[in-house]
Order: sequence, then C-alpha cells, then structure tokens
Amino acid sequence: MHRKRLPAAVVIFVLILTHACPIAADAFSPCLEAVDPRGAVLVTDGDDDILIEKNAATQYVPASTLKLLTALAAMHHWGLTYRFRTEFYMDADRNLKIKGYGDPFLVTEAWEEIAKALSTTVRGFNHLILDNSYFAPGIDISGRGDSTNPYDAPPGALCANFNTVHVDPDAEGRIADTEPKTPLSRAAGERCQSLGLKQGRYTFSHDEQDITRYAGEVALYFMKKEGVDMAGDISLGTVRPGDTLVYTHASVFTLKEMIRGMMEFSNNFIANQLFLNLGAHVYGPPATLEKGIRVIDRYLKDELGMPNVHIVEGSGLSRENRLSASEMDGILIQFEPCQHLLKTRDGVSFKTGRLEGIRTRVGYVETETGNPCRFVVFQNKGRSDIDTLVRCIKKRCRRVREDRQTRAAPAAIPSASTSSPDR
Repeated sequence: MHRKRLPAAVVIFVLILTHACPIAADAFSPCLEAVDPRGAVLVTDGDDDILIEKNAATQYVPASTLKLLTALAAMHHWGLTYRFRTEFYMDADRNLKIKGYGDPFLVTEAWEEIAKALSTTVRGFNHLILDNSYFAPGIDISGRGDSTNPYDAPPGALCANFNTVHVDPDAEGRIADTEPKTPLSRAAGERCQSLGLKQGRYTFSHDEQDITRYAGEVALYFMKKEGVDMAGDISLGTVRPGDTLVYTHASVFTLKEMIRGMMEFSNNFIANQLFLNLGAHVYGPPATLEKGIRVIDRYLKDELGMPNVHIVEGSGLSRENRLSASEMDGILIQFEPCQHLLKTRDGVSFKTGRLEGIRTRVGYVETETGNPCRFVVFQNKGRSDIDTLVRCIKKRCRRVREDRQTRAAPAAIPSASTSSPDR
C-alpha cells in the first residue's frame, strides 16, 4: 500500500542534515511570524528538503492529528478492505445471542441489513442475550469526559449509532422518536428527558450495560419490523460452547470508509474503537487500553523507527500524548498514499486538532511538481490563527519549483572589466 521510502527515523535524520543543502529552511520566513514562540512548524517538499522549520524536535500534544497514526496502524494490521464482524447465535433454549466485536459502524443502516438477513432463517426466539465480552469492562480513556457531547461517547464491543441518540423535545420537554429510521428506546428517551436535553445528538449514557442494551433495543426494533418476534426479555450474557452460529454480519463499511468518516468528522469514538480492536486483534481478547498502546508502540518502533513517541489512546483526546513535528512528518510520509481520505480544501489535504489552548494542523499541499509538500503545525499556546499560517505555507510550497529553476540556471561568467586583476 505504501510507496517505498526511507525508514522514518532515517528521514528525520536526513531532514536535520538538509539545513546545509541547497534548499535550506527559511530562517526568517514570514510564515514563522504566525507561529507562537513556543509552538512548532515543519514544512518539507516532495524531495524531503526542509522549507520551514521551528522547534521540530520538541514534543507537543498532537490533539486529533493523532488519528493519522491510529489509521496507519489499522491499515498496517488489517488493510483497507477489512470489514468488522458481528455474530448471531441460537442456544438450546431458543435464545438469540448477539456477540459484538467492536464494529464502530453498527449504525441504523447496518441494523436494518442485519434484521433482513436474520428474518430469512429466524422467525422467533425466546430471550435476546447481548455479549459484549470482547471488550474488557471499565475501560477508562484518558481525556474522555462523562459529558453528553458525542465526542465523549464511550467505547463498547456492541454499539449502535456511535453510542449516541438524537433528541428533539416537544414544547413540554417530552422526548419521543425523532428520527424516522432510528428508534429512541424508552430507557434512552427517559434518560435524555431527565437531563433536560435540547434538540441535537447526545451521548445519553456512559454505563456499559446501558449502551449495550441500547444496541439490543435497536436490533430488536428492526427485527420486529421484519416479522421476527421475541417472547422474552433483553439481557446481557455470553456465547457458550454448543451455541449455534446462525448469521455473521460483515460490516457495511470497509476500513477505508471508516477512516474517511473518522477524518471527516474527527470522530473520537471511531478512533478509539479501532485502537482497542487493534489490541484484541494482536494480543487476544478482551480488548484493553493497555493492549492498544502496546500495538501502537510496537508499530511506532518497528515500522516507523520512532521509539520515543508517547501515546496513551487513539483519538487525540488526551494531553498525555506527545510527539514532535519531525515525528509527525514521518507519519505523514507513510500516510501520503491515503491522503485522499483527509479533508481537502483549496489544494490542501489536512487534519486538524483542537483542545483547550491547543491548535494543531497537519497535511499536504498540492504542487506543480506532482509530489506534495508536507506540513505540521503545533500551536500549543497563544496565537491560534492557523488558517493564515497554512496560506503562507501553501505559497511557500508552490514557490519551490520556481526556486529550483532559478538555482539550476547557469551562472554568468564575469566580464574582463569586472574581474579582479592578477597580482
């Protein structure tokens, strides 16, 4: 998938040496005026020559630009065509069991597809039993809060609609189904009403049992629409030896489509679902934060040559994450074949990051040479007008070809009248 390039550690070393090369970093670039004195910027052209550099070796909080690293590790282990699975079993007592494997895109369309497929072989069952054991209980992600904001949505092995719901209270504050195609369960509606939520999308609970049960309620809603009846109740449990596999759902979305969605909306839930799943994939279930960290650390060391990057989760929510602009440039080198998965505006493909007091942006600038410039901007304090800085970077990148042509022109031979006399 990746074009053959020098290992990132070698590239970083070469980048440092290029200060003495024909194209050297701008010592007094007007772009640097927009960089906070304690911030960092690194701009390299398609030939890995440094155009602009400041504090490139100092480690900073990357915020959501960290998602590029999470995406790279996922692509490395699974490939862009990978699809997550969810399994459905029937036990000896005619109980239907759903075992989740952390699919981050079990959205309404997926549950509709599942219900239609199940209805061809299952017409009724006793209890609905939900198995979320693929993820360890009590996963605490650094930087994730307990707010109702969707960016704080909790992870889970079995989820529905990113563990969020959409609500639209009436004049009296009552909440009912507000999306024609997506059910709002009674329990979720009551919870949202008790919180006094206004119109919008929210994380309605941070309780593992609540979010798992909500996934079951969404599944049951669509199964009933397809004529599949449940006689009993919904509960949590596990798949046992002897249970019969009746259906395996392959995700509606490939990993490529998931990464595109994660980047477009900077979705923290998707990022940490990938991060946790990587841990279970490499080291075995249940998924834990520690296993995910081990996978990323090993990828950084073995594949990117970056043993000193410090990562504690996969979305960029935590202020404990640390990497330098030079290290992020190494990540951009590897991600370049997939830069089309990033947001694109005015010839710039990019990923932003934002925490309180922190503004970051990384990406690629298209150039006439065919090879894009790469840029990394970490503004951890003070000024946050990254748009102005990126516009300046864009102009600098697009002058590279002109600069090269000027330097490549043969030097004029001094005339006799201007030559120093022999002595």
